[in-house]
Amino acid sequence: MHSVEMTGTGNLQFMIIHHFGAIWDDKEGASNFGRLFGLNAGFANTYMSFDYTPVRWMNLGVAFAGNSTLEGTAKFKIMRQQSGVHDYPLSIAWVATANFNTSKSLETPNDFYWNRFSYLNQLLIARKFDEKFSLQLMPSVVHKNIVAYGYDKYSDVHNIYSLGIGGRYKFTEKQAITFEYTRQFNGYDDVIDKTGEVVSYSPNLFSLGYDWDTGGHVFQFFLTNSAFASNLPQLTVNPVKDNFGQWSLGFNLNRSYSVKKTVKTN
Repeated sequence: MHSVEMTGTGNLQFMIIHHFGAIWDDKEGASNFGRLFGLNAGFANTYMSFDYTPVRWMNLGVAFAGNSTLEGTAKFKIMRQQSGVHDYPLSIAWVATANFNTSKSLETPNDFYWNRFSYLNQLLIARKFDEKFSLQLMPSVVHKNIVAYGYDKYSDVHNIYSLGIGGRYKFTEKQAITFEYTRQFNGYDDVIDKTGEVVSYSPNLFSLGYDWDTGGHVFQFFLTNSAFASNLPQLTVNPVKDNFGQWSLGFNLNRSYSVKKTVKTN
C-alpha cells in the first residue's frame, strides 16, 4: 500500500513491483525446487510507475498496473506529524487512484468506455513513535463502475470497503522490517460469476517485507498472500489462499531523480 511519505519537492520517482507465482504448488511436487519457489514459475504480475512531487503537499503518478490496466494516482498531505509551534501527533494523507482496463476481453454494456474505470480512495493515518517504529491505519473504499463477477447476495459489490494496518521497524539506518494486514468487509463471499458458479475470495491481505536502502536505490523484498501488484485487485478479488504454500514472493525497486532546477542565491 501507499504510505504518508512522499519524495522531495521536484523529485521524480520510478518504481517497479514484481509479484511472482506460488512458493509451493501442490500439483508440482518436487518441481517446485526447479520453479525456484515461484520465482521461475513463468508467472509474474508487474507494476511500473512514475511519481512526481510538484509541491511538498502533493504527489502525482501514472502507472502500467499489469493485466492491461493503466492507473493515475494523486496523493495529498493533509497533516504532518510535528512538535513545537504546531503540535500534531499524526500524519494524514489522502490517496485517490483511477484504474482503466484496456483489455478487449472486458465486456461493457454498449461498449461504454466509462465502465472500464475503477476507483480507490484511501485515508492514510500514521504516527512515528520514535526513530525506529512507525504505524499506519488505512481505511479504503474501491468503487467499480461495472462488476466483472456478477453480484454478491450479501453486499453491494460496486463499493467495497476495507481497513488495513501497516508498520515499519528500522533496525539499522538503511534496513527495516515492514508488515501490512488488510481486512475486506464485503464483496468477497458467495460471489456469482458469469457462468453462475459461486466463488469466494480471501478477505484477508497479508504482507511481510524487508527494506534495504543502498543510497541510490531502495529494494523491498516481501512475502504476501496476493499475486496482484495493483492495490485495486488486491483489495477486491484476492484469491482464497488455503495454505502457506500459495503465498507469493515479490520485490519493489525504487529510484528517485531530482528534476527540479536548483537556483543558487548569495
